[in-house]
Amino acid sequence: MSEIILTDQDFDKKIQESKKPILVDFWATWCTPCNMLSPILEKIAKEYEDKITLAKVNVDEARQISSKFGINQIPTVVLFKDGKPVSGFIGVKPEPIVKDWLDKNL
Repeated sequence: MSEIILTDQDFDKKIQESKKPILVDFWATWCTPCNMLSPILEKIAKEYEDKITLAKVNVDEARQISSKFGINQIPTVVLFKDGKPVSGFIGVKPEPIVKDWLDKNL
């Protein structure tokens, strides 16, 4: 599975250079809903491995990026295509809902 960790230092570069859309999970270690959503996103990323890359941004460690995108609730998931955010959602969603959202936005 393709999963990358993004930081304030490399976020823009990795988002811009990606050949595939990047599904970015803004999360924190202390966030229970984040820990509930994470395995769902990881499972979907395996199924969609040829279509997307899953990336994680720890909001406690990447404050500049979190601020840049107005992340004030977590988990927040944002899909980036061609280096730009195209859609996102906040909170835990069941796997079928996330897949449906992803299919509509890819």
